Amino acid sequence: MSENIFNHLLTSDSLFKNREVLHHGFIPENLPHRDKEIESLVHNLVEALHGQIPSNMILYGQPGLGKTAATRHVCQQLLARGKELGRTIHTVEVNCCTVDTKYRVLAQLANDLVEDSSKHVPFTGWPTDKVFDRLRENMDSLGGVHIFVLDEIDHLVKRHGDDILYPLTSLNYELRNSRCCIIGITNDLQFTDLLDARIASRLGSEDVAFSPYNAQQIEDILEHRAHAGIREGVLSEGVIKLCSALAAQEHGDARRALDLLRVAVHKADIKGANSVSTEHVRLAQNQLQFDQMTPVISSLPFHQKLVLYSILLNETNGLTNVSTGEIYSVYQMACHNASVTPLVSRSIGNVVKNLDSLGLVTTKTTSLGRYGRSNRINSCIPSNINPIPIMLEADEGMKPVINAAYRLQSRL
Repeated sequence: MSENIFNHLLTSDSLFKNREVLHHGFIPENLPHRDKEIESLVHNLVEALHGQIPSNMILYGQPGLGKTAATRHVCQQLLARGKELGRTIHTVEVNCCTVDTKYRVLAQLANDLVEDSSKHVPFTGWPTDKVFDRLRENMDSLGGVHIFVLDEIDHLVKRHGDDILYPLTSLNYELRNSRCCIIGITNDLQFTDLLDARIASRLGSEDVAFSPYNAQQIEDILEHRAHAGIREGVLSEGVIKLCSALAAQEHGDARRALDLLRVAVHKADIKGANSVSTEHVRLAQNQLQFDQMTPVISSLPFHQKLVLYSILLNETNGLTNVSTGEIYSVYQMACHNASVTPLVSRSIGNVVKNLDSLGLVTTKTTSLGRYGRSNRINSCIPSNINPIPIMLEADEGMKPVINAAYRLQSRL
């Protein structure tokens, strides 16, 4: 019988001590450089320990700034202290990227409050008002204070509107034996602009903005994680500093830094190295950029591919900091070459905003004085990735667009 193919890996020494520590979902005992934000959460949620209703909260900030980790950390501490004091407190977290309909959000909130699966809301089939009634019944049956955390709440609202939030923010008017508060976590700094004024005033009683980490702060975070997750003495000088600097360039994203460090150690492990060097970090950077960018570019809707191509074509022609109008003129030509009807010009701003949120372009708003304001747009796809063949391979409809000739203008 042949030897199992995993045996040699099980017997080899890994450079990792605890790989889980370097993953996003790991919640450390301490969250460096988030004291102010944690204090805001604690001062609000302490009301639950007094049996009172904490205010609803909205946590803002770009991805990777510790919003979810800080909330989970505070909720864990709150539940532990509540148990010591004999207070009934329940927390439920829903990721609105994966649970992304009104029915499913209400169902998960209701089901997480009961252990008996026979009393669970079915995956589909009930009227929404019946699901809401079951949620209210479960909350009153348990009593106490309920804290509902809606992570990526902007994703749900953008897809299905804000009609789910009104009944949730009205719960305290209908509950008899319990109370609740809602914590919304969003990457969109203009999230409340998406909401009806009545819902915005009810939901966002307290706002907490998470600022990007700088390179030194990310370095501190990595030092803490590396101490717990990587064997001592295997990180060469400059590895953590390079991971921190690269992540700080990308909006201060701590998750990006953790990914770089984890993949760099994995690369060294595969090569049988005794230490992790900056070269392993560069290899990790190349892999992560390709692994993340390629599926994002491939899966863009067709018109978003056309807009991205229009931005790239302008830059090829020497135009940087292009305006929405400059993009639209090329986009119209691309639509003609693709034999599709172009979107109206005002829709292009939303398309660019989506490309920005995906990390494919950067948008900067500049003042034109009495002529108003204008967006200046640039691509930010890494130089080692060529998006043109990726779009072409993913969508045959891009072939006549890419092969066509364009009459492009340069600025005077």
